[in-house]
Amino acid sequence: MEHRHSPLSRAIALATALALIAPSTSPALGAQAAPPPAPTSSSTPIDGGWPRAYISRAGAHIVIYQPQVASWDGREKMVAYAAVSYQPANADKPTLGTISIEAATDVSFEDRLVKFAPLKITQANFASLPREHLRDLITEIDASIPENERVIGLDRVLASVDKSQILPKNNARVKADPPQIFYSTKPAVLVNFDGDPVWSPIKDNDLKFAVNTNWDVFQLEQTHTYYLRNETRWLKASDVKGPWSSAGSLPDSFSKLPDDGNWADVKKTLARKGAAAAAPKVFVSTQPAELLLLRGEPVYEAVPRTQLFWVSNTESDVFRLGRNGPVYFLVSGRWFSALSFDGPWSFVTPTLAPDFKRISLEHPRSRVLASVPGTPQAAEAVLLAQVPQTARVNRKTLQAPDVAYQGDPVFDPIEGTLTARAVNTDKDIIKVGDLYYMCFQGVWFMGRSATGPWEVASSVPGAIYEIPVSSPAHSVTYVTVDNSDDEWVTFAAAAGYTGMMVAWGCAVWGTGWYYPPYVWYGGFYPVYYPFYPTYGYGAWYNPWTGGYGRGAAWYGPYGGAGVYARYNPRTGTYARGAVAYGPYGARGAAAAYNPRTGTYARTSQGAGVYGSWGSTSVQRGNQWAQTARVTNRATGTTTRVTTGSGGGAAITRNGPGGNNGGIARTGSGDIYAGRDGNVYRRQDGSWQKYDNGNWGNVNTPSPTQQLDRDRAARTEGATRTRDYGTARSSSSSRATGSYRPSGGARAGGGGRRR
Repeated sequence: MEHRHSPLSRAIALATALALIAPSTSPALGAQAAPPPAPTSSSTPIDGGWPRAYISRAGAHIVIYQPQVASWDGREKMVAYAAVSYQPANADKPTLGTISIEAATDVSFEDRLVKFAPLKITQANFASLPREHLRDLITEIDASIPENERVIGLDRVLASVDKSQILPKNNARVKADPPQIFYSTKPAVLVNFDGDPVWSPIKDNDLKFAVNTNWDVFQLEQTHTYYLRNETRWLKASDVKGPWSSAGSLPDSFSKLPDDGNWADVKKTLARKGAAAAAPKVFVSTQPAELLLLRGEPVYEAVPRTQLFWVSNTESDVFRLGRNGPVYFLVSGRWFSALSFDGPWSFVTPTLAPDFKRISLEHPRSRVLASVPGTPQAAEAVLLAQVPQTARVNRKTLQAPDVAYQGDPVFDPIEGTLTARAVNTDKDIIKVGDLYYMCFQGVWFMGRSATGPWEVASSVPGAIYEIPVSSPAHSVTYVTVDNSDDEWVTFAAAAGYTGMMVAWGCAVWGTGWYYPPYVWYGGFYPVYYPFYPTYGYGAWYNPWTGGYGRGAAWYGPYGGAGVYARYNPRTGTYARGAVAYGPYGARGAAAAYNPRTGTYARTSQGAGVYGSWGSTSVQRGNQWAQTARVTNRATGTTTRVTTGSGGGAAITRNGPGGNNGGIARTGSGDIYAGRDGNVYRRQDGSWQKYDNGNWGNVNTPSPTQQLDRDRAARTEGATRTRDYGTARSSSSSRATGSYRPSGGARAGGGGRRR
């Protein structure tokens, strides 16, 4: 029997019924200890926990157990099953049943939540209820669940998804040419320039500064001397490529730097006195490069059940196959190997040794599993990369950004397409026929001339989506129009827009192509427009955000490689150090930072494509999550707790009619909906089936195989949800190094300094 109903309401009904079948002390529901007290905000799961109990308008008690996800097609449609307990106000005991649901889904990466609404109950099975009562039952359940509580933790869903059904759509033209890799066992830094150094004058000063690096690098022409700031110390050299040594006293020109905020970090170091620290080794590269830095000679730790050794005295992800075998270095999601740390390096992701798949989740660097083809973690990373961020845009009120060109607009043809891209502006503007399309922060605009006026585009020509990965404009192909009407247009931006690509069965950072910047010397200040590089900041996958984090401090003080100063074509000046570059943001999430415009999309919850737009004209698709945080409501009416693989106390919420809520406690959360419509539980290590108010042992293997998988997924999901709380609340980035930050991580084994 089909009915429209929310997955959450179905789950609630099932949970209530089960909770009310027996008190928490009764062995009928399981042999677990009494549920723990209501959790504090620090221990409450991000989604509020399961099971969930409610009281309907009619006074019925409804408990919903955690839905069991059967499929998640396209990350847009979920099919799930849930056990429900339902006890009418005038009934002596509850009845148990199951529901099958289909629901549209929306994901909030920042909040690690999945909304499943609207939903449809496609089948309901309550053996003790007449069929004519089922529709009323489903309607009552649906009405009892607040819209903002129809959410489930993303990690619970990911644990349930059949990874074998995730088919990576590899971009065959993504490259993996090894970058230049510098190696040192002593203190060192890597200064990346985006091409040859681009020097800009400083008003009323004889110093010049480099605009195309994320380091403070200065040039004093009259003495042919270069200066480099490394934290609070200064180095100097007669050639920008070194060698570098301690600078000693700085020229008076440094004290005359403008007091305009651009030089605040620099001027703080000028008055510092004391013994100069030993100068680190300085590696300089004019193309994106990486630094493999160890604290002394390699320290090897055996990886259990493998022949691998983890190099533990480095922030990089480095392993060795045997103490004297090949070295493996993971950067930007790509594995490179060499016979020694000095290279030469070659790309080896497709041919990794099988032992890499055997790295345990508890290992301090188990995050590397996301970059090992064929692992569940790699499949999951691909899945997350395919989930778009969305926004509804008001086509009547949203104003396009200002567009400025250096001289007349110049468009270069894009090879293999009928399109051309603007090269002498900081905006992504594509010419198709006689029309112009601009993609800015995940929104498309259309104009009839290169300078506008611009309006929100309701459609985008297919020719744009043929732009190859070899073009620096390729990122715009990941922004699409979902739908539109007379007032609103819905846009979707996949992870490729912010730099994360799918290749070799993994989610990797960057395309591997080098896109030279646009540089123009037509005025007092040089114009410099860069693009995303793949290498140059030790990018590493963060399992708790589904994005990439940036490298450690020795890659530079301002985020990533290749951009530190941003030119403002309207004012003719530079803004320095105002934004970070590359995969960097709140909690290490990949940010929608555009290096050409300097726009950095960031909200208090994290980083996202649409985070920098105002909410009046752009409604972000995950705004629902701001009202769906059920972890510790001030009213205290929705606090819940989970134990074991999902069991615990279900705290009843006041119903819409204002009924006083009571506490419905379950003796176990291990109550499941069988695919056959029956209700099952785990009791003393065996499966039992609910039948007309009684529990009986299950003697056939048919339903138990699927139930075992569902139980394992629920246990794993509960663990991961707990671990996410640990990673989120940790003051150290160490927790981001492992899929089990609450277990295996230890000092020196976690993530990078940020």
